[in-house]
Order: sequence, then C-alpha cells, then structure tokens
Amino acid sequence: MATAPGLTACGSGGSGSDGDVTLKVVAADYGDSTANGSQKYWNKVARAFEAKNGGLKVDVKVYGWTEVDRRVAEMVKNGQTPDIAQIGAYADYAAQGKLYRADEMLSIPTQAGFITSIAHAGEVRRVQYGVPFVASARLLFYNKKLFDRAGISSAPASWDELKEAAVRLKANGVKIPYGLPLGPEECQAETMMWMLSGGGGYTDANGSYTIDSTENIEAFEWLRDELVGADLTGPGSPARTNRQDTFDAFARGEVGMLNGHPTLMQQASGHGITYGTAPLPGRRGKSPSTMGVADWLMAFKQNGHRKEIGKFLDFVYTEDNVLDFVTEYDLLPVTTAVEQTMLGDREYKRLWRFLDELESAEFYPADKTSWAEVSKLIKQKIGSTVAKGGDPASVLGQIQREADAMENAGA
Repeated sequence: MATAPGLTACGSGGSGSDGDVTLKVVAADYGDSTANGSQKYWNKVARAFEAKNGGLKVDVKVYGWTEVDRRVAEMVKNGQTPDIAQIGAYADYAAQGKLYRADEMLSIPTQAGFITSIAHAGEVRRVQYGVPFVASARLLFYNKKLFDRAGISSAPASWDELKEAAVRLKANGVKIPYGLPLGPEECQAETMMWMLSGGGGYTDANGSYTIDSTENIEAFEWLRDELVGADLTGPGSPARTNRQDTFDAFARGEVGMLNGHPTLMQQASGHGITYGTAPLPGRRGKSPSTMGVADWLMAFKQNGHRKEIGKFLDFVYTEDNVLDFVTEYDLLPVTTAVEQTMLGDREYKRLWRFLDELESAEFYPADKTSWAEVSKLIKQKIGSTVAKGGDPASVLGQIQREADAMENAGA
C-alpha cells in the first residue's frame, strides 16, 4: 500500500487555541449547476464537523474555477488570508513561506493514507505542502458505434494504429476522426499526453524542464504530418479548438476518438453515446504512462490555526467524506482506502481503468513556481507546432529557453 513521504510528526498536536475558532475555507466548484454545486457538499461536511467539535466553526466560500485562484490571491494580498484553500496550485505560496507543511497539521494516519504518486506531486524539494484533494487520469475515449461502422474492431494501441483508425473513420464520413484540442483552454494537458506517449514529458527525473527534448519534438512533428497534415483532426485549426469543444462534439457523435477524463463519461452517456476507453496509444504500443491531474488543499499560517486546521482536514479525509465527493463528480480519490473501496464495488466499474492508470500517472510539474507562467507560454504557442509549415523544434526550443530563464531567476 502507498505511504506518504516525510512522516515526521503527528500533525494534530501543537499550536493553536482551544477556544472558539472559525476556520475560513475557500474551495472550487466542481458542479455544472446549482443542483450539484460543491457548496452543498462543504456545508454538509462543515456542519458535521462542528457537531463533533464544540467551539470550532467552519465558514466555507465556494467559487467557480475561473475565479477561485484569483480570489485567494486577492485575499492573501489584502491580509484576509483564508485558513484553507482548495485550488489548483500551491508552489508559489509554499515558496513564499506562507503554508504549513503537511506533517505539521495532518495526523500520521491521514498522511499515510494518500496514494504515493499523488502525495509526491504535492512536494516542493521533497517536503509536502500541497495536500491532494481529488484526482483524475486521462484515457483514450472512442465512439463504439462509429468504430463499428468503420470496421475497427479494437482501440488503437500505437500511433500507427491510431492513424489507421482515423483514416478509416474519415473514409466512413466521420467529421472529426481524432479530436485534437490545442486551443488555450487546456492545451497544456493534450500537450503533456502526447509528450508522455512519445517517451518524453515536461521534466526529467531530476525535475529539470525537458520541453525541447528530441522525443517531444518528434511527437509534434508526427502530429503535424500524420494527423493534422493528413486532415484527420476535422475542420478548423487545432490551435483554436478547446477541450470543451471536442467534448461537446464527442457528445454529439461527431468525434471518433479523443483523450478525455472521467467527467466526459457523464456527458457522453447523457447524450446517448456508446463509448469505450483504453490506455493512451504510444509511439510503438501503449503509452509508458498517462497524465494525472490533482487539485490541492493548502493551509496558510497567517491566522495561526494549525491545530484546528489539522482536526478539520483529518475529518475531510475520512473515507465517507472522500467517497461522497468523488462519487458526486465522477472523480478519482486520492486515498488508498477509498481507491480500494471503489475497486471492490461494481458500482464504480466505469472508473476502474482510470484508477489503474492513476498508480503510474505523471503529474504537471506543479512543484515549480515557474509552472504557471510556463503553462501560459504553452497555451500561447503550442498550437502553431502542428499548423502547415509549423516548426516544433523552434517553438519548443523557445518555450524551453524562457522556462529555463524563469527557473534561473527563481520565478
């Protein structure tokens, strides 16, 4: 079983008042309507916690993903720092010395309960500051009806097989044989998946950027020549195609295959699409790894509520609370206990393949304070690599030089 690194202290002891304390929590909204908004979940957890811990109150404010990071940044800047924030990145705040270490607040059982690969993704210089909240992994989704009509009997396992399937889908009238979203919404994800499937990635084992590696350059040359250049990614430029565009088109039955995460299952099923999932195809067979994404909880020092924060987070990570949240949104758990529960219950069978992939998933280099800016560069530039006459070596080289400059400047 997984154990988290650096179990050096029992997190719930130590400083903090035993009197009346109100913890201020800011969280992101995972719902797509008021009916399934995350505020309901947090209110339920907060009230249950308060009932068990007299004198402790929890005030949770939930914001949409488009604004939650900005809201937290403004609160910190204005001296109204929350005790806990559940957002997308933690490294900047850790670098500024604003966060508690995980082992300063969490109990040892809570720390030891995280899936290893995800806990490591929350570290800065081998110290965990980002506490994983939920995760997802990526798989290849394909439309079974379109595959059957085109005479494709199984999901592609390699790039060559993917191209062959795309050619057959196109010949059978499929509008978008392969959905390639390299638009600004989330192209850093599609980019990373293609890098990984080519044997590359954003960083090496030492954490240094390897954006312009030979493997990465060759992956985008292949995309440019074999998919986009062969007119197998549908009408419109991949550089202007966002992830949600491709998800919506998949739900309309217009896409043969695309890379997707668990929430696409709900959208596709809701529109009557019969789909299959498979590991990402790689250069010569199944991709060595897939991409994992984690969202993070972090605890700020400013208000001095370390003891109370530890108590609340230990409660948040009880099995029932974790299971409730991931079940509501078809996300993946970050604790081994809930992972095992889901693997043992056929109700969650649709997620088993994602859970299998999560064990060896690679995550964004979120421990780098430069990652936010590097991600912006990728959003601005990566789409041009696959355009006619595009030059992946030049574009990736430019991003690499700017990323290295930021690292050297301590960005």
